Amino acid sequence: MKLIIGLGNPGAQYARNRHNIGFMALDRIAEDHGFTPWKSRFQGQIAEGRLGGDKAVLLKPQTFMNLSGQSVGEAMRYLKLTPEDVIVLHDELDLAPGKLRLKQGGGHAGHNGLRSIHQHIGEAYGRVRLGIGHPGHKDAVAGYVLHDFAKADEDWLDDLMRGISDGAHHLAAGDGAKFQNAVAQRTAPPRNAGRPAPVAKTPPAPEPPVEDTRSPLQRLADRFR
Repeated sequence: MKLIIGLGNPGAQYARNRHNIGFMALDRIAEDHGFTPWKSRFQGQIAEGRLGGDKAVLLKPQTFMNLSGQSVGEAMRYLKLTPEDVIVLHDELDLAPGKLRLKQGGGHAGHNGLRSIHQHIGEAYGRVRLGIGHPGHKDAVAGYVLHDFAKADEDWLDDLMRGISDGAHHLAAGDGAKFQNAVAQRTAPPRNAGRPAPVAKTPPAPEPPVEDTRSPLQRLADRFR
């Protein structure tokens, strides 16, 4: 079983914030893969289902970002899982919008949601870092992540969500390469994707010679006309 966490803040006013991209990804997975309706548990909202051959629990902590670890720790202990069974999807300032990277263990890089999770379960869990870009100055970060995605972001954001959902069963199975490939098929499809292969042109067949049905005498007479 995998416990897959999406980070964000609860409440309609935060629903489209850049900080809530983890919530958005889990909503897409739950909808596309036929998970149970969301219900309140572990200080969060959970949905249960299967991704490929693996059972999975999706969790959106409702404690606000800075206390995400409370919800994650409670769920992990109740389900008798280890940090290695936990995968966290979160916003990443240091990646360009639409880019995605996987990471297992390591530091929290100043992300308050990850910092809280570190405090409750340690650092050995997996992460899916979802690029949202950087506003350019550290003083602008708080306002940037708590602001809604711009209209210009809608296309790449939808492609990213589709890709995550497409590859979710690979993520649950621990196959990071196939998961990333599924995402790339949505976010960076081959140039010829969807285009029919060019058809080789066949030169026209030569026309058969026309049979001359004239008599020898007619052919001789025609030469002197």
